[in-house]
Amino acid sequence: MDKLVRFGVSMDQELVKAFDEISSKRGYKNRSQAIGDLIRRALVEYNWEFCTTAQVAGTLSLIYDHHTIGLDSLLNQIQHDYHHIIVSSVHVHLDHDNCLEVLVLRGKVEEIRRLSDSLLTQKGVKNGNLSIVAVGENGSGQAEHQHD
Repeated sequence: MDKLVRFGVSMDQELVKAFDEISSKRGYKNRSQAIGDLIRRALVEYNWEFCTTAQVAGTLSLIYDHHTIGLDSLLNQIQHDYHHIIVSSVHVHLDHDNCLEVLVLRGKVEEIRRLSDSLLTQKGVKNGNLSIVAVGENGSGQAEHQHD
């Protein structure tokens, strides 16, 4: 187990009260767990924004109108161009007009970002979301870096 470090934090009483309420509703047993989780998320966001070679995993979800001419084929072609970072995909028919596509991804941030942008900006794609997590040692939130 990693060595634990204690440190003090001072903040406004109302902010602490709101934080405790949210932490409790989410099921955290104590403030340390909640703060640790927030720090891990911040590290993932930092790595996603500033370290383009960081190895990450994540999901890309998009909803699109399958009646848009040529869209199915275009989305399929883009996915084939990025086959090396797509681990899995799920296609769901939501209703007569809309499909949900969920891609499980693993690779460099820069490639995942390019794939996401390529798919989400197509005409007929109504909505989408990219969610990433770091692929770090021991779940630390620190992304591993590949040296090219």
